[in-house]
Amino acid sequence: MFEYKGVKFFYLEHDCFRITDDKTIYTDPFRIPSQEEKADVVTVGHEHFDHLSLEDIKKVVKEDTVIIASINCKGKIKGLKVEEVKYLKPGEEATVKGVEIRAVPAYNVNKFRAPGQVFHPKEYNGVGFILKIGNIKIYHAGDTDLISEMSNLGEIDVALLPVSGTYVMTPDEAVEAVKRIKPKVAIPMHYGAIVGEKTDAETFRSKASNICEVVILEKEK
Repeated sequence: MFEYKGVKFFYLEHDCFRITDDKTIYTDPFRIPSQEEKADVVTVGHEHFDHLSLEDIKKVVKEDTVIIASINCKGKIKGLKVEEVKYLKPGEEATVKGVEIRAVPAYNVNKFRAPGQVFHPKEYNGVGFILKIGNIKIYHAGDTDLISEMSNLGEIDVALLPVSGTYVMTPDEAVEAVKRIKPKVAIPMHYGAIVGEKTDAETFRSKASNICEVVILEKEK
């Protein structure tokens, strides 16, 4: 667990964090154990199975949970007893239970499934999210490469950044992202479940620690 100005961060798996102050937020639940602490808000960055997992979302929701998801998840979040599901495109915003949420672009520029075909095209409308909880701004990058939009996110306190390569930024690319974003704290993610190892997080920390504080969180069991 890591605490920043009263906001607590728990890393569960892959891109999934539990973020708490007086509200509880889960990001992209995937391969997580059942959770006693249920979600006020769940964010889903895109519709791939390791981000939109209905099986895992069911472990965290309650009747008044609100789900905020990329527009490419539309029609695929179903069978859940929740208060509401809102779909956002990059650039769109919503305020839910006192949490301000802005969807920001997340896409590939140099990770390819086939020649000329990236895993996450820009037009696919995958997103990361900027969450404002009180006066704290958190950037959950989602599945993304190093992209130009990272230079224009505004002030970020805590950045949650993928580091595994293959489908997302490599450790070195994530270091460059930190230079653009200038967060107070960076926490690596997206390793150890499908691709990447903890060594990717450690490489990122060794190279980015002279730019900002870097925290590697142990996964909650």
